[in-house]
Amino acid sequence: KNTDIPIVFGSVTDPVAAGLVDGWDNPGGNVTGISDWADIATQIQLVLEICPECKNLGTVYNAGEVNSKVQIDELKEIAPGLGIESIVEATVAASTDVLAAAQSLVGRVDAIWIPTDNTVVSGFEAVVKACEDNQIPLFAADTATVERGAIGTPGIDYYVLGQECGKIAARILRGENPADIPVKKVPMTDLYLNPAAAERLGVTIPQSVLDRATEIVTE
Repeated sequence: KNTDIPIVFGSVTDPVAAGLVDGWDNPGGNVTGISDWADIATQIQLVLEICPECKNLGTVYNAGEVNSKVQIDELKEIAPGLGIESIVEATVAASTDVLAAAQSLVGRVDAIWIPTDNTVVSGFEAVVKACEDNQIPLFAADTATVERGAIGTPGIDYYVLGQECGKIAARILRGENPADIPVKKVPMTDLYLNPAAAERLGVTIPQSVLDRATEIVTE
């Protein structure tokens, strides 16, 4: 604060909504970086490939996290076009609320999708427990959660994201102004799947989907 030290961020979903930059193409100020924005439509299409009967999709998130609010708004916008009839929301204020929030969706949803929400992801095992106890298919936006019990997700490669952050830092060190370096999104190149988690949640991943996986989690 109150310095001209450039700042390069990584893994900020929507830096404009978070108030870090003025715009994606022209950040302004001394801040720029890389977004971990995921294509939510592609992620929900995976849900429907594995659970084609899903009409009511549940989600748990912290409404106080700007990144989560942005993702949920997009989810609600694209859902009707994908055949999802309703988005059933359960919000939390702390990780201790996650289990109760997930349990509140039982009997009301056909599957659950979790955004890249810091609060919920920190208590993700509670969502897994609620879903396993009630045979609710569970999906998430973050590939790391697939190893923790989600069925799967398309996602970005965070190693590549780190490399892109380094490239921006190098450009600034060579004299470029961060105000003129656009914020970049990293394309989704990964598909993580966890067949054992799917089995515990009462579904089978089609072979056609397994064949596309870049990472199959084994337990």
